[in-house]
Amino acid sequence: MPRAARQPDPGPDPVPPPGKDPFDIDLVFGLLREATAGLPKAAMFELRDRGHGTPFEQLVSALISARTRDEVSLPVSLRLFAVANTPGAMAALPEERIVELIHGATFPEPKARDIKELSRRIAEEHGGRTPDTLEGLTAFRGVGPKIAGLALGIGYGLPVIAVDIHVHRVTNRWGYVATKTPEATLAALEAILPRTYRVEINERLVPFGKHICTGVAPRCSTCPLLRQCQQVGVTDHE
Repeated sequence: MPRAARQPDPGPDPVPPPGKDPFDIDLVFGLLREATAGLPKAAMFELRDRGHGTPFEQLVSALISARTRDEVSLPVSLRLFAVANTPGAMAALPEERIVELIHGATFPEPKARDIKELSRRIAEEHGGRTPDTLEGLTAFRGVGPKIAGLALGIGYGLPVIAVDIHVHRVTNRWGYVATKTPEATLAALEAILPRTYRVEINERLVPFGKHICTGVAPRCSTCPLLRQCQQVGVTDHE
């Protein structure tokens, strides 16, 4: 007899550990909105709210933000977009000028090369329209799943999850997923996270992970999600 296909993981155990409440994803997102309301926004969402939410701008900004702190990538992106914010205008810039404009971001030379090349290809091969699929975006040099996910989610409003270190760490601490890598976390979240939260999870968990559920000594004692969180792997906290 053939073995039954394995069903997707439904998420946290419905019977919570002592002292914890059953995990309710709708309640969690309500609490996350309250907890992050006064915190600095993730750079990509701040750019969107400042009028730089086009798929092209989000793609370029996400590429700039790779291995670069938001505090740096935000002003760098704003400086670049003040000069060029469309594929045609960006492709027309000399590569050296792009390097100059994104100075401060990590690896400015290869990033400038990749920005100019993808801008040229979008302008010449795609009629100026940024591709709206994961496959289309990751065909560009320098664009991986996280960068593509941000461009698709924020730029196009598609229900695409972008997993960074904060999303990976926090969702595993909650016990919502149990994975070892961001790539595995992405696959696990795609199986259980409601579509309505797939873009917002990055928007909320970046500031939440930076300022509350930090990598070292998370602020569990004052965290509004304490009763929802299983605190997986937490050995020291404030």
